[in-house]
Amino acid sequence: MLRVGLAFVALPSTLLHLGCTPGQESTLQEETKTSSDSQTTAADDKTESTDKGNSMQVQYLEIVTSEVDAVCQTYSQLHDVSFGEPDQNLGGARTAKLEGGGFLGVRGPLRETETPVVRPYVLVADIKAAVDAAAEAGAEIALPPMEIPGHGTCAIVIQGGIESGLWQL
Repeated sequence: MLRVGLAFVALPSTLLHLGCTPGQESTLQEETKTSSDSQTTAADDKTESTDKGNSMQVQYLEIVTSEVDAVCQTYSQLHDVSFGEPDQNLGGARTAKLEGGGFLGVRGPLRETETPVVRPYVLVADIKAAVDAAAEAGAEIALPPMEIPGHGTCAIVIQGGIESGLWQL
């Protein structure tokens, strides 16, 4: 899928290049370089203005689906990972390790009304403080801090219709 997207990005510049005469080619390259440099500077400025020295780390990426085996098989093939047996402490999720120490869990719905979702759980130092901050920012607390034996403590908040998890080791 990524290759298709790159092909569309590369194709217009290739067509422009093919349509240039030898004298126009260097002008096009200079314009492209200037445009690329200004885009890089803008991206750098955005990173500097939003980076407070913090980084977010996904500790647990939860996928809820009625097709657990199919999703596990697809992820195994795409990303060369192995899923373990269902972990009852994680709602029966089959898990695989993520780079950086976290893990991915794929599980079925725990109740009839639970719909498919991909929910990242971001690592936090103090889950109670993080939940309080989310509530103060207007998020709905869908699951208050809950200890998961052998894994840590998690919580779920909903902001703008998006479910996000918090995780403390």
